[in-house]
Amino acid sequence: MTEDMVMSITAEALKTTIYIAGPLLAAAMCTGIMVSIMQAVTQINEATLTFIPKMVAVIAVLAVMAPWMLEVLQHYASETITSAGGMIH
Repeated sequence: MTEDMVMSITAEALKTTIYIAGPLLAAAMCTGIMVSIMQAVTQINEATLTFIPKMVAVIAVLAVMAPWMLEVLQHYASETITSAGGMIH
């Protein structure tokens, strides 16, 4: 296994991780920003208020995006397994 193969595998793993985690993190971030703006406007300073909306947003995005996420993971796993034979040399 050469350094180029290791770098390629690492880059593909990081790209796949970003593809899968990105929508969930974006939903949590946007929800947190919107709740923070509402707290600033209404002057409600409750730290625990953001947890429930973030959880609902992440679960909703996960429910909608789960088939696509599984497809991305399946593609990555199949590509990694099929290329494993060439890495052994």
